[in-house]
Amino acid sequence: MEEQTDNRVEEGYRAVLKLCGVTRAEAEKKAASLCGGDNPELKVEGEDGDVLLKLSSEPTGELSAKKVMKPVLKELKGAFGEKIYSMDEGESLESVVVQLLKANALSIATAESCTGGLFTARLVNVPGVSEVLKEGFITYSNKAKRKYLGVKKGTLLKYSAVSEAAAKEMAKGVCAETKSDCGVAITGLAGPEGEGFRNPVGTVFIGCCVSGNTVVKEYHFDAPRQEVRRRATTEALSLLRHCLLKYFSEVNFGEETDK
Repeated sequence: MEEQTDNRVEEGYRAVLKLCGVTRAEAEKKAASLCGGDNPELKVEGEDGDVLLKLSSEPTGELSAKKVMKPVLKELKGAFGEKIYSMDEGESLESVVVQLLKANALSIATAESCTGGLFTARLVNVPGVSEVLKEGFITYSNKAKRKYLGVKKGTLLKYSAVSEAAAKEMAKGVCAETKSDCGVAITGLAGPEGEGFRNPVGTVFIGCCVSGNTVVKEYHFDAPRQEVRRRATTEALSLLRHCLLKYFSEVNFGEETDK
């Protein structure tokens, strides 16, 4: 991540932190506790899962605006850590993910149910994604999950399509079917109906397989149907980014990370 080169605003100084995998309320609360005043000034924008922190400082006494900003920026970087995906306001989460795929020479395929192609569309927003994106499947029905992704009938009967087991088989299956290095699978209940006590509306499982290693995370979004689908795509990008960073660390440094 690199800071923008033109950070001066009149006599002030500005900085931007873009965060993923955190709600706007969580980011605002934590950032406000670290900023502690009106210099630097903090503004929080964006949506849950993809939050933008804008900071602007003014010179005070013998300190330049940049020196006023420096300790606060250091505290924020330490607090949010890997959740910071960029310091460039114009850089999107999907762009960062595609850059990571290219940098590691990894191909990707997708398997979507409740999101109906929205995740793949986010990737396709990025110019040059054809270098890494192979295929995308919309496997909305159980039959399609079995036919195209190799999800076991027993898995669907025992756990249902909205489950950790199904998401894992979907992610691994799409890699096997397309001979891709990475696979992302999303299955969930966007509403208006759920599966009763077992899976209420807003339950989403996201599976990510990178070079044979599969991670599945469970999410519960208390939101309308379209917002559940949007949040699921954003969290899928965030999870994929995390898995790619872990892969990069293990390949280059021989270390396992779990941040």
